[in-house]
Amino acid sequence: MATINDNFIKIPATYLFSEIAKRVAQHKEANPNAKVIRMGIGDVSLPLPDAAVDAMIKAAEEQRHAETFRGYGPEQGYAFLRDAIVENDFKSRGLSIDADEIFVSDGAKSDTGNIGDIFSTNNRVAITDPSYPVYVDTNAMGGRAGEPNNQNVWSNLIYLPCNAENNFVPQLPQEKADLIYLCYPNNPTGTTLTKAQLKVWVDYAKANGSVILFDAAYEAFITEDDVPHSIYEIEGASEVAIEFRSFSKTAGFTGTRCGYTVVPKGVTALSESGEKVQLNKLWNRRHSTKFNGTSYVVQRAAEATYSAEGKKQVKSLISFYTENARIIREGLQKAGYTVYGGVNAPYVWAKAPQGMGSWEYFDYLLKEKNIVTTPGAGFGLSGEGFVRFSAFGSREDTLEAMKRLEK
Repeated sequence: MATINDNFIKIPATYLFSEIAKRVAQHKEANPNAKVIRMGIGDVSLPLPDAAVDAMIKAAEEQRHAETFRGYGPEQGYAFLRDAIVENDFKSRGLSIDADEIFVSDGAKSDTGNIGDIFSTNNRVAITDPSYPVYVDTNAMGGRAGEPNNQNVWSNLIYLPCNAENNFVPQLPQEKADLIYLCYPNNPTGTTLTKAQLKVWVDYAKANGSVILFDAAYEAFITEDDVPHSIYEIEGASEVAIEFRSFSKTAGFTGTRCGYTVVPKGVTALSESGEKVQLNKLWNRRHSTKFNGTSYVVQRAAEATYSAEGKKQVKSLISFYTENARIIREGLQKAGYTVYGGVNAPYVWAKAPQGMGSWEYFDYLLKEKNIVTTPGAGFGLSGEGFVRFSAFGSREDTLEAMKRLEK
């Protein structure tokens, strides 16, 4: 009889956001007339930029004619998009990234989860706590996490607590970490690292032969000068870091699906025989084998976000959500909450009232205020006692939610 990968039955049966959806559905069923405001899952509410939609329509029309029809494209992404990414996201900041170091995909969630395919199960993995659940769950699925206890703390993961006591700046691990997940601006806390603080991690990785897996999905929301938009702004990072980017939150591609991963050719790791191997080659092999490429139509839409009009429209989207974050942050502070984030990120991390746990407060806000948040405990042990507010809703809902909380 066929056998399964037992690692899948070790992880919680319900994904965090699935549990939230279930509780919201139950509440709606019991209260069909309730006006529920969703400030939980980080889905966007504004439509795609006109430049992106126009490009999709034009690309779709090309598919109607034999002379412009596109079938299978390059798994790594079309040159027109990879070149636009290099020029606008890196060269414009004085960073040297080559087009063949860019791998276009269907989003950062997929890539941060799939990157483990190219690494041995023997690697020790360090993860900030709290963190995006995909980092933990996919390493558990891949056999690197060990065994979970009754609080879903895994025996083989190295947890890097990020809390008010350390100003949400993770401290270097006491034991050697081979793979290090960092997400800045951070999901869920909305906090950031300065260039000097991030340099500490690059230096650690260089000294210990570690690889940093840097999730920069929210870099477009950075407003402060000393916060790096890319880890490659730190000297030496192109030797030790893989970076993940997304069009989801910047240009509203949550349903359209497009992102990319940067794997510099200078980043290496050891084979079992001790040979240094370029991770770029391994990821290219994995990408070509397991992924058939992001659609031509979607890639044209992504390319259009780098046009003059596209940039203006994306900037407008970011400004809208940034203003929502300000309204949430200041509204919660006015209501007496202790809050973090919301300056360089679209998330506000709010402390629950004294004596209430994350899920307990989630349920209170849902049932009493008809507001959906995300329980901090779902992001890790250090998230207990917090909830996350998302700034991706409409302006009307954002203002209304703050009014409800004032009461």
